[in-house]
Amino acid sequence: MDSTATDRFDISRFEAGRNRLASLAYRLLGSAADAEDAVQDTFLHWQAADRQLIKVPEAWLTKVVTNLCLDRLRSAQARRERAVGAWLPEPLLDGDPMLGPAETFEQRESVSLAVLTLMERLSPLERAVYVLREAFSYSHAGIAEILDMTESASQQHLHRARRRVTAARRGGEVDPASARKIVEEFLAAASSGRTERLVALLTDDATAISDGAGLAEKLLRYDTPRRIAAVVRAGFKPTPAKRRFAGGTPALHYALVNGAPALLFVVGDQVVGAVTFDVADGRIATVRGIAAPSRLARLIEAWRRHEPDTPLIAQW
Repeated sequence: MDSTATDRFDISRFEAGRNRLASLAYRLLGSAADAEDAVQDTFLHWQAADRQLIKVPEAWLTKVVTNLCLDRLRSAQARRERAVGAWLPEPLLDGDPMLGPAETFEQRESVSLAVLTLMERLSPLERAVYVLREAFSYSHAGIAEILDMTESASQQHLHRARRRVTAARRGGEVDPASARKIVEEFLAAASSGRTERLVALLTDDATAISDGAGLAEKLLRYDTPRRIAAVVRAGFKPTPAKRRFAGGTPALHYALVNGAPALLFVVGDQVVGAVTFDVADGRIATVRGIAAPSRLARLIEAWRRHEPDTPLIAQW
């Protein structure tokens, strides 16, 4: 095989595993844009390497992308970005290949916005071990090889990560019909201004988080059902100013985002805002409002390829 044919073959081998690498990087970084950058940097390492010496390309590529992500998590810039309280995971529309494997509960949970947020409490190594084990079923021997640690250290990191995630976890999986019903009830109550009904839909320790459409320096947080209901009621009341900001009159669509129920505000083919919900014991435990354009770029691309259902509200 001549060098040109070899290069084409090696590129095709990389491309065959690109989605898997991207889903690993996304779980580690919580950002689709950063995950894409990490995968591209991995490709550059792959091109520069003596590939004839690489016996197991999948293992080699996994090690490179994982360590590039760890470098990013450890960087001073990333620590500043995440420390100031302005960070939320980037939401992805269900069906996006970057969400990766979803056969088991652990795989689905590891890419939920709730767990991606919880993993911010872990050290970079704990996060990497947790993702490699829970989402990709690596053995501790395999993890030790990827992260240059002992199997015992891998087991200890996993134990600590599981303990922290489990302690903060709220609820389990919700069947699709129940999830949609709760979101429809939430929208009906929010649109009508029925504060008491909104309060009843929320858990006693519910939390609401908003990125302020990217205009606020820090995330906006609300921690009591009545306060959340008041903010939601005001936020869901359409005004000319909100429509101007959105670029038109949005339609509200139900969707699944990172496996959880969500409402999408859509103008034309542009998603201008997403409200996602964590559901626990039949009530809403967390509401996230995401409208910063930088966090919606990939979701918008996926939505444009998506065949949407009839909107819950055609003109908001």
